[in-house]
Amino acid sequence: MDTKQEAADFLYCEEIIKKHSKSFYYAFSQLPEKKAKAIYAIYAFCRSADDRVDENIGPISQRRDLERLKRELDLFNRGEEINHPLWRALRHVFNHYEMDIQPFYDQLIGQGMDIDFKQPETLEELEDYSYYVAGTVGYMLLPIIGSKSIETLKEAAIDLGVAMQITNILRDIGEDYQEKERIYLPKVELAYVGYSTNDLSSGVINESFIELWEKLALRAEVLYASFTKHIHQFDSDSQMPVALSAQVYRGILNAVRDNNYDCLSMRNYVAKEEMEQINSVISK
Repeated sequence: MDTKQEAADFLYCEEIIKKHSKSFYYAFSQLPEKKAKAIYAIYAFCRSADDRVDENIGPISQRRDLERLKRELDLFNRGEEINHPLWRALRHVFNHYEMDIQPFYDQLIGQGMDIDFKQPETLEELEDYSYYVAGTVGYMLLPIIGSKSIETLKEAAIDLGVAMQITNILRDIGEDYQEKERIYLPKVELAYVGYSTNDLSSGVINESFIELWEKLALRAEVLYASFTKHIHQFDSDSQMPVALSAQVYRGILNAVRDNNYDCLSMRNYVAKEEMEQINSVISK
């Protein structure tokens, strides 16, 4: 491949992660350049899958566009990918790392679950969904950041993805309900604490809401801790950026707490200054 073309393809992917996830970009841009570029390409694929659902109006259009992406992935899997920066960059990644195609297909299953959205009944159902939309991402990244222990680290990488997805859900409760009419909080857990859809519609943040929010946050923190126990098994040049990505994302939970659990009417995030502070602690 022409090096100018290759550089342009990876720049295309880098611009996507820079635009859509400042926290991921901040963490993974600190990897060695080759590994960082590989992760940008994988992120761009996942973003493309997400956009097929979020940027189309109506399930028919969403399914058609997601099916088109699946056909493109089928072509890629056969070595016949279309001539596009995303697929050219991904081919470069697959040529240089021991990649597994399955989590890419699983990611599309997860996006399909959003098209046919059903509120999860239980925490177990929520975690199953979280595997498909986010645990798969950890699985995709393993050959790049944990190249010497792929099978050993598979569960830890998936735990990190699921923890991040639960964090996303806890951050975006209001946005998901108001803009997408989705409630990811499990029905059983809502009933147990006595928090209703009417409460959510009214933006009520009471003891019941906080109790449920903290229960899910604790589960995410258990998964973050499970992942962190294995950080020493990741590639030595990847340990710090991967740990940073986990800690920055984990920091979103504290951002919600610091804002009195208001994830219904405001967007909670980790400021760049705080990311740099986390980075300085991890780097010591």
